[in-house]
This record gives sequence, structure tokens and C-alpha cells, in this order.
Amino acid sequence: MDAEPLTWPKAVEYTRPFVVKISTPRGTGTGFLLYRLEGSDLYGIATAAHVIDHAHYWEQPIRFHHPNSQTSVLVRHEERAIFLDEQRDTAVILHSIGSKDFPLPAKPPILAPEKKCLKVGNEVGWLGFPAVSSSNLCFFSGRTSCFISKDHAYLIDGVAINGVSGGPTFHLNQPTQDVLIIGVVSAYIANRATGETLPGLSVVQDVSHFQELLAKFQSIAEAKKNEAPPQKPPPNPEGKDATP
Repeated sequence: MDAEPLTWPKAVEYTRPFVVKISTPRGTGTGFLLYRLEGSDLYGIATAAHVIDHAHYWEQPIRFHHPNSQTSVLVRHEERAIFLDEQRDTAVILHSIGSKDFPLPAKPPILAPEKKCLKVGNEVGWLGFPAVSSSNLCFFSGRTSCFISKDHAYLIDGVAINGVSGGPTFHLNQPTQDVLIIGVVSAYIANRATGETLPGLSVVQDVSHFQELLAKFQSIAEAKKNEAPPQKPPPNPEGKDATP
């Protein structure tokens, strides 16, 4: 980032080149560049597990659309390696394609430090493609309400909409003037305690799964050997994207 004070518009401008729209035969979600092997065309896209678990199980194609360059690529089962963590609702899709055909940034964004979490009350933002305007990359924001360590998850006082799942959630680190990715959007839990639907909290899974996978593989062939076999995905939990 530059030396000028870091603002949310600047953070959005910095983050949006990393973001992709993910489309499967079942629906859509959001993802972002997590990993890029230096000197090669191998890259990894991070997202929420429930966005792509159905396509992984049925070996269906997944399409990435990069709005910043207006390019897209269709990734078939044999061309990718997927690493899912259903418990943390996070996933990484490894693929290899020429940078001219799919011009993602040369370097991925900065992840939050390992084994660290934001304190309650910090403001965070996230990007995604909400179903109400699925062709537009939209910005959302809220504040951390709590961190549930056993679930590797933040509860955020802010809205999440179908289609935004898997989108990067980020924090402005003013001391270093950096945008830090703290997690991915997973779900929205509405308040139904009184029988009616009232505003609730968003769930953001942290980046612990991604940190475990970073720089682990050097090629698709190597990653394929270590890819877990597809398993039937669980029923969609309440609040998680289930429709296009």
C-alpha cells in the first residue's frame, strides 16, 4: 500500500484484483487468489467449502470469472486439485493456467498472522457477488462481535447475502498501512428467537486452513496425489448459500 492514510475505498481498490466469482452447476459464490507459485502458472483460489463441495463430489466443472480483467476460465475435475475442510467451511482450488489467459495478480494478498485473531470491536470489510446483484462485486462492512476459537470463526455485526460466501474478509492494519485478509465469509445467522426473522450476525471463518496449505505443493500432479477423495457434501446449514 502507499504511504497515504489507509481508507476503505483504498482497501477495496487494493483487494478487488484478487477476487473472482465462482460458478458451478449448482450456484455461485466468491473466491480470491490465495497462492501463486513464483515462476509458474500454478495458483490457488480460496473460498468457502460449501460453495464448491457439490461440484467436487460430482466432479463437475467450476468457472472462475475475474471482473478486474473481464476474463473467465472453466476448470474441469482433471485439471484441478481441491482441498476442503468441511468443519472450518474453507476450501482451496489449485489450478494452472497462463497469466495472459487469466491475469490474476503476480502476488497474493497478505494473510493475517498465524495464531492471531482480531480483538472484539475492530472494523472489517468483505467483498462478494450478492445474489441481489450477482454481476457486481459489492463491498460490505461490520465489526467483530466475538471470535470462537474452537470453530476458527468470527461473528461479525454485518450482513452476508447468498453469493458472497467465500469472499475475502479484510482488516485495515493502520500501523503498517497493509490490508490483511482475516478470513472468508461463511454464513449469515438470522435471529429467530422470537419466531420472526430479525437481523443477526455473519460468520467469517479464519485463515488457519489456508496457512496450513500455503506453499505445500509445486505442481497440479503433486497436489492431485494428495487430494482427498470427494465425499458427499452435508446438507446445507441454515444461512449458507444454497441457490444460484
